[in-house]
Amino acid sequence: MSGVDWSRRAVAQCAYLHPYIPGKPIDTLLAEQGISEAIKLASNENPYGPPPAAIEAIREHAGGVSRYPDGDSRALKKLLAAQHGVTTDQIIIGNGSSEVLELVIRTFAGIEDEVVFSSRAFIMYPLYTRAVGAVEVSVPEADGLAHDLDAMAAAVNERTKVLCIANPNNPTGTVHDYGAIQKMLDQLPRHLVVLLDEAYIEYMDSNDRQGSLNHPGLVICRTFSKAFGLAGCRIGYGVADAELLSLVNRFRPPFNTSTLAQAAASAALEDSDWVLERVAESNRQRTRLEDFFASIGLLAGRSAANFVLIRHDRSDWLLLELEQRGIIPRPLKPYGMENALRITVGTVSENEQLIAAMETILG
Repeated sequence: MSGVDWSRRAVAQCAYLHPYIPGKPIDTLLAEQGISEAIKLASNENPYGPPPAAIEAIREHAGGVSRYPDGDSRALKKLLAAQHGVTTDQIIIGNGSSEVLELVIRTFAGIEDEVVFSSRAFIMYPLYTRAVGAVEVSVPEADGLAHDLDAMAAAVNERTKVLCIANPNNPTGTVHDYGAIQKMLDQLPRHLVVLLDEAYIEYMDSNDRQGSLNHPGLVICRTFSKAFGLAGCRIGYGVADAELLSLVNRFRPPFNTSTLAQAAASAALEDSDWVLERVAESNRQRTRLEDFFASIGLLAGRSAANFVLIRHDRSDWLLLELEQRGIIPRPLKPYGMENALRITVGTVSENEQLIAAMETILG
């Protein structure tokens, strides 16, 4: 035995860190409430599952899992490069897009550097920033929901190494069109790394993403976890300048994505019609939920993602009432939103259950 109190050392070194807490699992709620069925509307998962082609690809490649995966994800990168009109060295594959975000921040930010992001954006931006010892620069939203792009640009100084934009934003669902984002990019130093987190881009109105974005340090991050229904596979990617990504790849762990994840993602990309149909249905259901919550005075704002945001003065009480009825929403206290819940858009029947439960609870 070394005699070293590792727990005390760890607490001292990590006092300012805390783990990411995911949405409550269904099995946990069933045990807590003593019920037999529940629906999870907490983690913005695709309720329709992955494309059939992706499921078949997983089956086809299951026999090969005794071998390490392709460490460079060459087949998947080739498909993505063709889709984005870039070369394969401008693509990086990650264990979910969250790993790409982490790798970029870890590569370019360190002690006393600054990372700029919106106050109510993806909660991992500040966590990754703290983990590398950098300084968090959290910029308030002008309306409490949407990124204040001008204020974020104004927060950049000589110590700023990375700026993060979530578009559409999680957890508020707000969106900026590409014209507004390019206007912001034009204000930024050319050496600044800009993370554009587009995890929910498939749910955006196509008019909002007309044109292309131009900045030398731009890293576009996307995921297969949402619209493609592959959250359990943990795979995402980034698109950026090849020289920039050559630096990020030095921090990327070996074999960071599995054989099955690569195969499923490749197949899902080639089954685009299936994905587009499910996205269209999800957007129709989102409108249905938003109209309902607006009619009872709880809608916080319109969303461009696969979830809705509601406000209630007693959100803790409302959360418990929904859980008692087998419905799991996401409380937003970790995001600094005390009286808000984020609710994933489910299937038609799941949304009917939600609406019926809300009508019962609120009378």
